[in-house]
Amino acid sequence: MADEQSACAYENVDERPADGTIVMRIGYDGAGYAGFAEQPGQTTVAGEIRRALETFLRREVELTCAGRTDAGVHAVGQYVSFTAYADELEVTQKRWMRALAALLPRDIAASEIYHARPDFSARFDARSRVYTYRIATGDAPPLLTRPVTWWHRPALDVAAMQDGASRLLGERDFKSFCKTSSAVGKPTHRCVMEASFAPERNLGEDCLAFTIRGNAFLHSMVRTIVGTLVEVGCHRREPAWIDEVLAACDRAAAGPTAPACGLCFMDVEYDEGALTVCP
Repeated sequence: MADEQSACAYENVDERPADGTIVMRIGYDGAGYAGFAEQPGQTTVAGEIRRALETFLRREVELTCAGRTDAGVHAVGQYVSFTAYADELEVTQKRWMRALAALLPRDIAASEIYHARPDFSARFDARSRVYTYRIATGDAPPLLTRPVTWWHRPALDVAAMQDGASRLLGERDFKSFCKTSSAVGKPTHRCVMEASFAPERNLGEDCLAFTIRGNAFLHSMVRTIVGTLVEVGCHRREPAWIDEVLAACDRAAAGPTAPACGLCFMDVEYDEGALTVCP
């Protein structure tokens, strides 16, 4: 999904050799943004982060992200990286956090600052990415968690949905779960290591959390998977239909795309030792 696609970069004219890389773990409420990646004339998460960094560092910044998210999609574990120089690597975690808290809008926040080797990339060094999609059912809508949950009033057969989700595991061609225009001329095979449902309770409100972990994701892949599994959960389709959808390699074969509000980018896995917490 633009939610799950990786890569975002901006021009950097600084020609000094890099002394290292700074990596930030970022969270954001995506409701007010036209997605993560910068777009002309649009307010984006990446644009706000870049402006904050350039104000603090007083130079242009080339920003790389672990995965792009669509408009309305949230994050608690997005990672971004950028080239750093010796004086910037001396900035303490406390100073970074104070500066970013002051310069970023209230719906974007950094939770950790790391150092990495000069050629580290938040995108290319990622081993896996984790997303969670939250669904609430029942006649009463969620209240405090409604901005981050899809309220789907009819009850869902979770066992059937889990059966369908298990058919997504492994190396597969996910072209049927990808936005059609973004798949043209591009590889659509991905590896899914985990796809599971579990009950969750947040702020006293219950929901069904679908967690999926994979090496990478296509444009709208997670939201299309969720919308397709909900068709199974509503008994409009059998779990075995998922096999047919995968085999079709055609977006028209899958179910609808679930709303953006329920999706959250949770975490990214890197090799042990790749990141060192900033002092």
